[in-house]
Amino acid sequence: MSLFTQFDYLMMTRAIALAKKGIYTTAPNPNVGCVIVRDGQIVGEGFHLRAGDAHAEVNALRMAGDQARNATAYVTLEPCSHYGRTPPCAAGLIQSGVKKVICAMQDPNPEVAGRGIRMIREAGIEIHSGLLAQEAALLNPAFIKKMTTGLPWVQLKMAASLDGQTALSNGQSQWITSPQARSDVQRYRAMAGAILSTSQTVITDNASLTVRARELPESVSYPAESVRQPLRVILDQHHRLHAGLNLYRTGGQVLTVGLKDSDVNVLLSDHGGLDLTQTMKELAERYQVNHVWVEAGASLAGSLLKSRLVDELILYIAPKIMGSDGHGLFGSLGLERMEDVPKFDIKDVSSVGPDIRITAVPEYKG
Repeated sequence: MSLFTQFDYLMMTRAIALAKKGIYTTAPNPNVGCVIVRDGQIVGEGFHLRAGDAHAEVNALRMAGDQARNATAYVTLEPCSHYGRTPPCAAGLIQSGVKKVICAMQDPNPEVAGRGIRMIREAGIEIHSGLLAQEAALLNPAFIKKMTTGLPWVQLKMAASLDGQTALSNGQSQWITSPQARSDVQRYRAMAGAILSTSQTVITDNASLTVRARELPESVSYPAESVRQPLRVILDQHHRLHAGLNLYRTGGQVLTVGLKDSDVNVLLSDHGGLDLTQTMKELAERYQVNHVWVEAGASLAGSLLKSRLVDELILYIAPKIMGSDGHGLFGSLGLERMEDVPKFDIKDVSSVGPDIRITAVPEYKG
């Protein structure tokens, strides 16, 4: 006999939908939704909007008021048990008088990691976890990875023609993809905590690498005044960036990463270049970045793959042919055996205007 009823599944599905309302604003906190039910009716619901604001459980309890007593609370993530910028949600649920709590998954944060569940259980309240856990985990892949590995979740964005070229032989690349695809990219930028690129890409395209609210897809409900600009991280080993670039003419923080006199204390790798793994660790630890969105050329893309730092590839394919004299997606990988060729698990293929968007996960060996 299943521990959870069909009604439980329905309510947790609603909580997951609520959590998604914060996907553009909550970082570095996780996306969380909460539904409070009494006598078969929803009496309170809420989601976490941004770090420092009330958590999902608090918002739901405020809406429920006295009706929270003897109710059941459905939460997509284990209620927190520690005092941070806000009081612990586990304590709030206990004080409200709920009789049961159902959470989708345990919090991967070492400061919580079962403590919230234990606090609620020790208060004499029935609590269960594991309802729609996989679906709840998909809400926060970046938060989960950072909490479990100390590294941010990295999405690598690339765009190419049907024959796999990213630019013409003379370097011209604007624009391979359609306005719809570029609008779709704005949506991914808005979800990220940092956008990573190189000075070469920034200078070549005179890119600003910001979230432009007016270019977000119509399906995105994200008022311009609420736009959160990600940290822009530019690998600039030879200090080529200058004040005249669009990068510095738009809002938001810019962090340059070089071999010396850098804003980030990076290490040199064996080949004398930047240690990308250490750079990622610094972004996670010092700048609280969970999610890195990468827009760069073949050199950095190949290096990230070789370093096993790419968690997901977002590849836009335009219905165009550019010829073998163009620039390839990943440059030289130095491969000599087919068994060493990187493989990917394709998770999704979608049409974006006239283009195709492929979402794929690298299958790293070992």
